[in-house]
Amino acid sequence: MPEFKLVVSDTEVKEQKWVKVIVVGDENLQYGDEEKNQKRFMKVKISSRLHDILNPKLGIVAVRLWKSFENKEKVNFIAQVEKDDSLEVGIVKAPLSFLQDKVGSERVLGEIARAPSFQIVVSGERASQLLGRRIGDYVDASIIGLPGYVLKITGGSDRAGAPMLPFIHGGVKKYVLLSGPPGFHPRLKGERRRKFVRGNMITEDTVQINTAIARKT
Repeated sequence: MPEFKLVVSDTEVKEQKWVKVIVVGDENLQYGDEEKNQKRFMKVKISSRLHDILNPKLGIVAVRLWKSFENKEKVNFIAQVEKDDSLEVGIVKAPLSFLQDKVGSERVLGEIARAPSFQIVVSGERASQLLGRRIGDYVDASIIGLPGYVLKITGGSDRAGAPMLPFIHGGVKKYVLLSGPPGFHPRLKGERRRKFVRGNMITEDTVQINTAIARKT
């Protein structure tokens, strides 16, 4: 069965607006192997007021925790939000086992913002649904457990890091002469280079699929 790392970009986020919060451990929130391996989004709880402030598309947020003020050390993670109106606007609840593992505490200062991009691993039957899709195709975000939106496939790469190019049809691999992105970023004016690339179709050799939030369903 194929397995892909699916990257989603929220193109509406031009600049992240971070909100200072206190992150508190909740033993009822799950943090198991699926979350650790990025096959399922870790969940956090926030108030409706904080949700309105962040306005996260697809309900995904970026969180950073202050592990050490002296060393300016932070722990960054992506999570899916659940609304809990018993919480104050400045409180975020996260899995207790995650906080204990990452910062060694049940309560920590942090910041939260709408995520400009995030990734999740798609495997099994859901990954099989992506085989044969091409750059420019649309897929329902329910494939990553986030129904209500449509994603547009914008690119990808294989195990060796060779990029998929929209103007090369099919699942082929070949060398082409490139003068610019995607696939090559020249350092000198007029520079061209022969690069190994992939076609625009997702195959079992694809490792990463790049997408962008397109619209609501």
